[in-house]
Order: sequence, then C-alpha cells, then structure tokens
Amino acid sequence: MNLRKIIKYFFGDIIRSKWIVVYTAALLVFSSGIIYFSKDEQKSLLSLMNIVMYLIPLLCMIFGSVYYYNSREFIEMLLTQPVKRSSVFYGQYFSLAFTQMLGFITGIILPLLIFNFGFNSFFLMIAGTFLIFIFTGFALLISILVNDKVKGIGILIAVWLLFAVFYDGIVLFMFYYFADYPLEKATIIASTLNPVDVTRTMMMLRLDISALFGYTGATFKKYFGSSAGYYVSLFVLHMWMIIPALIARKKFNRKNF
Repeated sequence: MNLRKIIKYFFGDIIRSKWIVVYTAALLVFSSGIIYFSKDEQKSLLSLMNIVMYLIPLLCMIFGSVYYYNSREFIEMLLTQPVKRSSVFYGQYFSLAFTQMLGFITGIILPLLIFNFGFNSFFLMIAGTFLIFIFTGFALLISILVNDKVKGIGILIAVWLLFAVFYDGIVLFMFYYFADYPLEKATIIASTLNPVDVTRTMMMLRLDISALFGYTGATFKKYFGSSAGYYVSLFVLHMWMIIPALIARKKFNRKNF
C-alpha cells in the first residue's frame, strides 16, 4: 500500500465526517455575515483575519487530535501491513490538512471572492493555509507523544492559549521590564517564535493594514521593510510548517503501539 492510497482512504474518511460539514458551514455563515453587514472591505478583512489567526489554529488542533486518537486502532492494524510508517503518518497528516484547507477555502475565501475581494482573498488564503498545516502538525505531534486523549487535548488547548492569547502579553511584559536595553533584535527573534504572530506580520506587511500592527510587527517592519520582511516571514512560516511535522513523523516512527 503506497502513500497515495493511504491519503485517499484518510481523506475520504475525514471528508465524510459531520465535523467537516459543520466546520465549513460555520465558517461560511460567519464570513458571509461579517462581509455583508460590515459594508467595508478593510473592516471585513480585519474581522476575518482574527478568525483565521485565532479560531482556525484551535479548530485544527482539536479536530486533528480527536481524529488521531479515534483512529489509533485502525493505525495499529494498518501498521501490520507491508507499509512504511512514514507513509501512514504523512497520509493522515496531509489528509487532515487538505480537508480542513478545503473547508477553510469554501467557508472564508469563497465569500470573499463572491464579494470581489480577490487580491486580499489570495493573501488571506496563504495565511490560513500556513496555519492549518502548522497546527495540524502540532496536533499530531502532541497526540503521538501523549497517549491519554483528555490530557493530550488539554495540552493542545494550552499551546493554543500560549500562541494566541498569552504570548503577546508575555513579550510586552519582558520588553517593558527591560526597556532600558536595545531590544530590536530580541523583538524580531521573539516574533519568529510564534507562528500566529508571524502570520499577522506577513499580512500586515503585504497589505499594509495599520490596525494589524503589534509591537513585534512594527519592529519587524522597521528592521526589514515591507518587501524583505514579507519574504522573511514567509520563510519563517515554512520552517514552522516543516519542523513540527518532521518531529512528529520521527516520534511516530519510533512509537510502540
């Protein structure tokens, strides 16, 4: 059994789940309502950007983790067959990411295109796609490391809270405490350690939306400029997408089921 067949099976299994239907429908209702009632492109984009940056990572991690835990018996059976462990891992990883990306595009990007937000839709799609792959990797990594389902999901929610809620506060506190020292380079390093922050910076630099400026993002722009900063943030997001998935695959290959 090759990787293509494994992806086909997992993709078909996930796409038939009620969760994907609810996920897509909820995003479609929210995004359509925001665009229709706001009557303003920038306000709509900011509201949808908040959904993408904060809600999408949480949903990706919870669904990815729950699906992994619920499919462990099938994974154990699959590993008894003449199939590479890495193929099983990547089959599940790509299937989870692709199905959620399909729901994301249908639920958020499609309404933007209907309301003629073409240019902005493209960059929002890039941001959402990165976050989906990044946090799907986190979901599988933590689920592989933690056998207990409840504990694993609890750790994932804590990770989401750190990146989406607490991180900026921690950074601001540290920079306020060390305000007497030159902190520009430290600020840039701190911004790269949070994929949500990097995503916001990437959108800010590309679309030049001042309302998205955070402390780290403003320093990022000042240090690199708009064009160079955009490509640096793209590179950092690629690293965030690759590294957790590679670590998860390594742990999966060594895991005793």
